[in-house]
Amino acid sequence: MSIVTRTGDKGETGLFGGQRVGKDDLRIHAYGTVDELNAVLGLAIAGGDLSEVLQTQLLRTQNVLFRFGADLATPRENNAAKVPRIEQKHIDEIDAWITALEDRLPTLRAFVLPGGSVGASHLHNARTICRRAERWTVSLGKQQDIGQECIVYLNRLSDYLFLAALQANKDIGVEDVAVNYGD
Repeated sequence: MSIVTRTGDKGETGLFGGQRVGKDDLRIHAYGTVDELNAVLGLAIAGGDLSEVLQTQLLRTQNVLFRFGADLATPRENNAAKVPRIEQKHIDEIDAWITALEDRLPTLRAFVLPGGSVGASHLHNARTICRRAERWTVSLGKQQDIGQECIVYLNRLSDYLFLAALQANKDIGVEDVAVNYGD
C-alpha cells in the first residue's frame, strides 16, 4: 500500500471525521507545528548526550505529542471520533518534571543564550518550536473549541524544555552563557 493518496494535491487535507480543510487552515498550522516539535525532540534524543532520565521524559513527551496532534486534528464537535484528548494528567506530569528540575538546578539569575551541548541546543530549538505551536493553538482556540488543556500543555512543555536544556548542559559539565546585551 502506498502512502501517496493524491487527495491533498489541490491544497486540502482531511481531518479525523472526514472534514476537508485547506492546508493553510489554523488547525493544520497548529498540529503541523506540533509534528515539527516532535521531530526535533527525536533529534535531541538521537544526539546521544542526554541523560537517561531526560531521554525517557522526552520519549514520553513524543508519545503525548502524537495524542496532541490527533486531538487537534479532530474537531470537538465530531462526537463519533473516539480520539484521546490531552487531559490534566498530561499537564500534571510535566509539572512534576519541572518541579524536579527546579530542585536540581541552581537559581537562574540571568537570561542565558540558547546553546551549549548538542542535546541542549536541540532542546532550546524544540522550546522555540513549542512556543510557535502554542501561538498557532491559541489562535485556533479563539475560533474553535479545542479545550484549554491543549494551550496549558504547550505552555508548560516549553517551560520544561528550557529547564531540560539547562539540565542537559549541567549533566555534561557545559556552562550556560549569560546574555551580554552587547556591552
